Amino acid sequence: MSHYIMCEVPVFCWITAVVLENMLTTEQREELPTTLTDMYSHFLMVQTKRKKNKYQHDHETSPQELTETDREVLLKLGRLAFKHLEKGNIMFYQEDLQQCGLDVTEVSVYSGVCTEIFRRECEIFQKPVYSFVHLSVQEFLAAVYVFHCYSNMMVNVIEDFLKCDMKNPSLDEFLKMVMEKSLQSKTGHLDLFVRFLHGFSVESNQRLLRSLLGQIEMKLGMIQRAINNLKEINIKGVSPDRSINIYHCLMEMKDLSVHEEIQEFLKSENKSEKELSVIHCSALAYTLQMSEEVQDEVDLYLYKTSDEGKRRLIPAVRNCRKFKLPEQCGLSEIDYEIVASALKSNLSHLMELDLSYNDLQDSSMEVLCSGLKSPNCRVQILRLVKCNLSKISCEALGSALKHNPSNLTELDLSQNKNLQVSGFDHLCGFLASPDCRLKILRMNTCCLSDMNCEALVSALKSNPSNLTELHLSWNRDIQHSGFLHLCDFLKSPGCRLQALKLRACKLTKISCAALVSALKSNPSHLTEVNLSDNSLQSSDVQQLQDLVESPSFKLQTLRWQFW
Repeated sequence: MSHYIMCEVPVFCWITAVVLENMLTTEQREELPTTLTDMYSHFLMVQTKRKKNKYQHDHETSPQELTETDREVLLKLGRLAFKHLEKGNIMFYQEDLQQCGLDVTEVSVYSGVCTEIFRRECEIFQKPVYSFVHLSVQEFLAAVYVFHCYSNMMVNVIEDFLKCDMKNPSLDEFLKMVMEKSLQSKTGHLDLFVRFLHGFSVESNQRLLRSLLGQIEMKLGMIQRAINNLKEINIKGVSPDRSINIYHCLMEMKDLSVHEEIQEFLKSENKSEKELSVIHCSALAYTLQMSEEVQDEVDLYLYKTSDEGKRRLIPAVRNCRKFKLPEQCGLSEIDYEIVASALKSNLSHLMELDLSYNDLQDSSMEVLCSGLKSPNCRVQILRLVKCNLSKISCEALGSALKHNPSNLTELDLSQNKNLQVSGFDHLCGFLASPDCRLKILRMNTCCLSDMNCEALVSALKSNPSNLTELHLSWNRDIQHSGFLHLCDFLKSPGCRLQALKLRACKLTKISCAALVSALKSNPSHLTEVNLSDNSLQSSDVQQLQDLVESPSFKLQTLRWQFW
C-alpha cells in the first residue's frame, strides 16, 4: 500500500530496482522494504556504498557502514535539502552549496544523490545549477537532517522550523508538532518529508541509518502514543487530500490496524452500521481512490461517521461513477477543488454528481465550474437542488455548461428561488447552444415568471429536438401568458417533449384549452402531463382526458387532481 502510489514515478522504479538488485546480489538476508522510508533508507546506503567502491576502491563492506566523511557530506546535503524544501526550491546554485559547507567536488562524488545540471541564466554566460535526482530524494534527506537535529538536541534548528520554544519534547510530541506544521501548508510540500520522519521512528530504520540519525531515548509507550496522536488528530480546514497523509504516516510507522479495519469494513455486508472515525474515513477515501475497480456509487450520506469524517471521504469522488453529498455538509472551497479535480482528470469516471441541499458559495461554485467546463468532464446528470445559487453562480454555471454542452443529459436546479431574478438568462444560453443534448430539465419551485417562461421557450426552440422531460411544478408566478409560451413550444415541429410537469402552477380552464390546442398541432410525442394541485375541475380537463382516450394521440397519462 505504501508503494502503490509511487509506482508510476520512473525515478521510484529506478530506486526500487537499485535496492532490490543490491539485496538479491549480496549475501545480506534482510527483510525486504515494505514502506517508502525503508526503500529510501536502503537506497541511500546502497548509493553511498557504490560511491566508495567507485572512487575509493574499498573492499565490499556492509551498506550500514559509513565513514565520518560520508556522514558529514550526507548531513550537509540534508541541510541543503531541508533549507530549500522549506522555501519550495528544487534547484540550487554553487553559493547555496557553499553556505551548507559543500563544495562541487563532494557533490559530484555523490552523483547518485545530487546531479549537476546546466541552465542558461542569461545570453552571456552559463551558470551551473544543482538539484537532487528527484524531489522525493530531497524530502528524504531533509527528513534525515531534521531527525538528526532532534536526536542531537540541535534546538535552534528545530525551533526555527516549528516556530516555537522547545523544551526537550519526547519523540511522540515532536512528531505531533511536525505533523501539525505540515498540515498548515497549503501546498502540501512537507507531506512526504513528514512521512519519512515518522518512518524513522521504526527501529529497523534507526538501526540502518544509526550513524546519520543519532541515538534517541525510546521510552515505554512512546511509539504507541505517536500512533494514537495520528489517529486522533483533527485539524479543521485541512483539505481531505492532505488528511490522507496522516494515514500514510501510520503506514510508515508500520501500524496496520487502520488498514486492516478498512479492509474488514469493505468486506462487510452492513456497512451503514459500522461507525467510522475520521482516520478510518481518510484511509477509506485513499483505498477507494486507488482501487483498480471503479466504484459504481459513493454516497456520503450512507456512511456512519461525523461531518468531518464525511468531508474526509470526498477524495473517493475521483474513482466513482456516481457521487452524492449529504445535506448541509458545509463544504469549503478547498473541498470543492477535489470535486473539480475529479472532473478535470483525463481518467474521469464521474457520470452523475449530486450536490443538492448544500449552500454553494460563489467561490465554491466557480471552482466547481472550472471542472464542469473541462473537456475531460463526462458528467451526464447534475443535481443542484436548493443550493441557493446566486447571479454569479448561475453565470459561472451557464458559462461552464456552454463550454462543454454535449455530455449533460439531465439538470436539476429545483428550489433555487433566486433563479428568476438573477441567473436565468445565463442558463438559457446553455439551453440554446446547438451542441446542447439535455434531455431532462427540472426547475421546480424556482419562482419562475411569465418572462422566464418566454426566455426558456426561446432557448428551447433554438434547439428543440433533445428535451424529453420538463419539470416546472410549484412555480406559482407563471400566469396565463407564461403558459401560452410553453404551449407555443409544444407546437414547434422540432419539439420531442414526452413529459410535462406543472403541478401547483395556478393553471385555469383557459390554460387547459391552450394545451389541448398545442397537442392537436403536434400530437406525436407528449405522453405524460401532470397538472395536479391547480384547482381544476373535471370539466376543465375533459378535452385533455379525451386526448388520452383517443388512439390518434400519444398522451397516456394525465394527472390533474389534488394529491
